Amino acid sequence: MTIAAVIQARMTSTRLPGKVLMPAAGRPMLAHQIDRVRRAASVDTVCIATTANAEDDPVVALAEVEGVAVFRGSEPDVLDRFVQAAESVGADIAVRLTGDCPLTDPALLDAVVGVFRDSEPPVDYATNSFPRTWPIGLDVEVVSMAALRIANEEADDTYDREHVTPFLYRQPERFRIASYTSPVNLGANRWTLDERSDYELLVRILEALTPDNPAFGWRDVIALLDAHPEWRTLNAGVAQKQRRYEDRIAGGST
Repeated sequence: MTIAAVIQARMTSTRLPGKVLMPAAGRPMLAHQIDRVRRAASVDTVCIATTANAEDDPVVALAEVEGVAVFRGSEPDVLDRFVQAAESVGADIAVRLTGDCPLTDPALLDAVVGVFRDSEPPVDYATNSFPRTWPIGLDVEVVSMAALRIANEEADDTYDREHVTPFLYRQPERFRIASYTSPVNLGANRWTLDERSDYELLVRILEALTPDNPAFGWRDVIALLDAHPEWRTLNAGVAQKQRRYEDRIAGGST
């Protein structure tokens, strides 16, 4: 069974254009994320799912430099782009990530994959994103390719096609779903990249932790923020985009 981490990434973010390639600690944000995803023991391969637009040529160039697969598809139809990217690397199971999360935790990713693999009866979809107990920016979604193909064939709602997984988790009577929650509610922490203030926080975290401990995890970030509580105020005023469905998980449509 091939498990592929598919990272959605594009340059044309509405709130912070070019965010996935903004620098921190000597590396583009997306490169940091690739580094961290590669540390996950459960991941067999990594693929960047970007668009066919010329604006995303730099994303393709970065993927080539980093030695990871890349797939170019539709910008608005993210569901189709994601499914084709996963199929292009022979995935049986896809791990959905978005390219604005440079603090992706390899151990947490492995834990969600473990929930997916070990659930009895088997599940179609596992996530740590709802209920919200982990920091925004550590979101992991693990999905069977069989379920993704059904979604790609049947979903006709623009929102479902833009956000990939709502078609699945809004139908729990049809698709089996499992959640991985934190023992301590960390949901008030925001570690994703949407605004300039998010960038300022992420740069501080990456510059503080990466040089001496490139394999750092979420506990290290919490300890760092506890030591510098004023850092938490940097992006405290950033609101997560409102979603159309009440059960919408956090995470972008990058």
